[in-house]
Amino acid sequence: MALTFVNLKDSIVLSVAREQLSDWCRDNLGSPVGEYLFEHVHLSVAAGVRLADGSEVVVKVRPFAERLHGCFEVQKHLHGRGFPCPEPLVAPTPLGALTATAERLVPGGALLAAREGAPALFAAALARLVGAAPAVADVSSLAPAPPWIGWDHDDTRTWPEPDDLDVDLNETPGPRWLDTTADRVRARLAASDLPDVVGHGDFESQNTRWRGNELLVVHDWDSAVSRPEAALAGQASAVFGVTGNPGDTPLLSESEEFLNAYAVARGRPWTAEEYEVAWSAGLWVLVFNAKKETVTVEGGPGYTHLAGEVAERLRLAGA
Repeated sequence: MALTFVNLKDSIVLSVAREQLSDWCRDNLGSPVGEYLFEHVHLSVAAGVRLADGSEVVVKVRPFAERLHGCFEVQKHLHGRGFPCPEPLVAPTPLGALTATAERLVPGGALLAAREGAPALFAAALARLVGAAPAVADVSSLAPAPPWIGWDHDDTRTWPEPDDLDVDLNETPGPRWLDTTADRVRARLAASDLPDVVGHGDFESQNTRWRGNELLVVHDWDSAVSRPEAALAGQASAVFGVTGNPGDTPLLSESEEFLNAYAVARGRPWTAEEYEVAWSAGLWVLVFNAKKETVTVEGGPGYTHLAGEVAERLRLAGA
């Protein structure tokens, strides 16, 4: 049997034999695989395994990208500072034609239920993360940012390449209001000179686990990025409630609650510039996700949600 990685963007399938993964664990962790616990496939393969020596780890396998070294360094730094993330065990290392890392398995916990006070809990968790993160200059490059937070991509056209679809969004017709909104948001963000900090670029509910109101663990450190703090908070304010189920995108009022709580957690109010950058970054991820929905069907949950809020979000973004 094999672990299979499907790269939709490039329309290729890459497989890693389980025997090959076991050999990798023996060479890099000192023990072969004794039992496979789970396998999660999205943009990578994350395999939970119990090694023959009894230790439980997660091995993540994906195509190589230079930024993975910086992501590993961020995770290692945060774990050393006591932030709740899995202990990184093996830095990016070749596994056949792919690249693998390993981290200690953190079991248990649950998604934080959508309820009153949830935006403030997520905001405080992200502020804690950013406060404990290393300086941008102290880790390897985290560029390029993933497309959902990559408004400054190299393409001169509106849209970056999606990482999960084999499609050119710039050649996907309309709707015009989505393209125009994206252009306005990109221009607003390009006009800002706020300094970058290190943070998490995909701070969604599905990447966290909680015990009651206590944050147990944050996953998906391939999404470490360097962005202005306001942009990190703003992007998270638009997606923190996402669990992977349709219709779980935060409402505008919840985004506002998140941003207000983040300012309290960091101990400083937003400046006018930061506030607009925050709303701009949140709008970018929403418009990017909505544009991707139009590839299959116009009027999906993200598209419909954004259509009802876009005018007010644009106003708050100063775009």
